[in-house]
Amino acid sequence: MIKSFLFMAIAAPAFSQPIVIAHRGACGYLPEHTLAAKALAQAMGADCLEQDIVLTKDDVPVIMHDINLDTVTDVAVRFPDRKREDGRYYALDFTVAELKQLHACERFNPKTGKAVYPNRFPLGQSSFQLVTLEEELQFIQGLNRSTGRAAGIYPEIKQPGWHRKQGHDISAIVLPILVKYGYKTKQDDCWVQCFELEETQRIRNELGWQGRLVQLIGGGKKDEALLTPEGLAEIAKVADGIGPSIGSVVTGKTVADRHITTLVKDAHLAKLVVHAYTLRIDELPKCTATPEELMHALFDEARVDGLFSDFPDVVVKWLRKAP
Repeated sequence: MIKSFLFMAIAAPAFSQPIVIAHRGACGYLPEHTLAAKALAQAMGADCLEQDIVLTKDDVPVIMHDINLDTVTDVAVRFPDRKREDGRYYALDFTVAELKQLHACERFNPKTGKAVYPNRFPLGQSSFQLVTLEEELQFIQGLNRSTGRAAGIYPEIKQPGWHRKQGHDISAIVLPILVKYGYKTKQDDCWVQCFELEETQRIRNELGWQGRLVQLIGGGKKDEALLTPEGLAEIAKVADGIGPSIGSVVTGKTVADRHITTLVKDAHLAKLVVHAYTLRIDELPKCTATPEELMHALFDEARVDGLFSDFPDVVVKWLRKAP
């Protein structure tokens, strides 16, 4: 076991209320997964900061939501000849030194060049970089030390099956790094998450991860079985919680027909916590008119245990005022 590292992870607190997970940092205000977005989220009071993790060509874990680079960087300008046959640019085709030459930016549509969320941080302004997992962990632990406020981490293993088909075992690379930085047991403030159940099982059973583990669940038909009591019981054999979409918890095409599903109740019966994703104040579901309505439905009616948000300050403020 690796024992030497720069900072020690601060032990996880016993949460008396739902936790707030900063989705890709405070990405409603700053470009996603930049250190600036993580610093703002930590200052806003988020309980956990999320890390989506992909690999580089030289097997360095970097923080990016997608395996592709062309929606959040200027890769098409700097390395125009490095795209694959499908026209996309993949982090796995670049060394970390090459990725460090790119400018990170607000998410945009590479076909139109327009921002996905036009009222967020302006495209092409200021200077941001992609960061490695180790750089981010050092940054967060440094902030925790200097501010005296502990924010946990919430890393996601991105597309492990795809990575293995490309000849790279992302989980086997990431988990030892988490241990190196003090995240190794369920007492440490870290939740590892993954969308692929087979990989979640492998992380626990084959790779021996002893920390907290969350099974992410997509909103498509292929994942419907996981939302059943039988599916939740299978998840509970290896995981500590589930991460469903908000639409799996609160449904309805209008405010008038808003409905709370039994998912959270069923998950709690299986002894699983529920951390739902994602509250965006600029992209609310049709069944709620305001962020406050949505949070009331999620926290007061459905009783979720945590919520991902691009705007962590909004959730922190609401929870502090909630009775």
